[in-house]
Amino acid sequence: MHKKYKFINQFKMKILKEAPFKLAIAFALVFSIYDMKAQVGTNLGALNPNLATESELAVLPNLNTKLAESIVENRPFLSMSKFHDFLKDYLNEDQSKELYPKLFVPINLNATTRSEILLVPGVGNKMAHEFEEYKPYKAMAQFHREIGKYVDDTELARLEQFVFVPINLNEASDDDILSIPGLGNRMLHEFKEYRPYKSIAQFRREIGKYVDDNEVARLERYLVLE
Repeated sequence: MHKKYKFINQFKMKILKEAPFKLAIAFALVFSIYDMKAQVGTNLGALNPNLATESELAVLPNLNTKLAESIVENRPFLSMSKFHDFLKDYLNEDQSKELYPKLFVPINLNATTRSEILLVPGVGNKMAHEFEEYKPYKAMAQFHREIGKYVDDTELARLEQFVFVPINLNEASDDDILSIPGLGNRMLHEFKEYRPYKSIAQFRREIGKYVDDNEVARLERYLVLE
């Protein structure tokens, strides 16, 4: 093959290989700008340990089949801090740091601690301070606006996938509810069917008709009742 055409083909393959990630970033930015109601950041590829399969977990950095099985057996992890504490028996700090861009429990921006914020990949004390400064967050749009003062759109989209703002159970839109990881149209219908909720206890009772206690607890962390 002529050297010129060989170079062109290699360049085309490089673009095609990189395209999925670049498209993911592009779509995330679009959703961040035009779908500001969503309360959970658009995911760019980080798995949720409460939802990932054993086979998905086993191939991640510093994990193996046995540890993947243990993660599945011990979930749900109701905070990133609890997941981090669980992994301390298996991984050192550097190994965890390498894993978290690929596997993370989204943190509640309004109920998180400094130590938990620092588990977000790439976040240091300065950015953790900015995360805390604007509490309580009313919506992801506010996080986008405030944290966007310090980072560009690409970094903002990356950070958003690790955080969420709880939704108001009685007023949340369909898009808000569907932004909860692992929640589909069937459960959306059940969430709305029992409105208005008088208490979280009622939510547990009604949604507990469809899923087990662990899943109710996992879903509940994304909600507030106002």
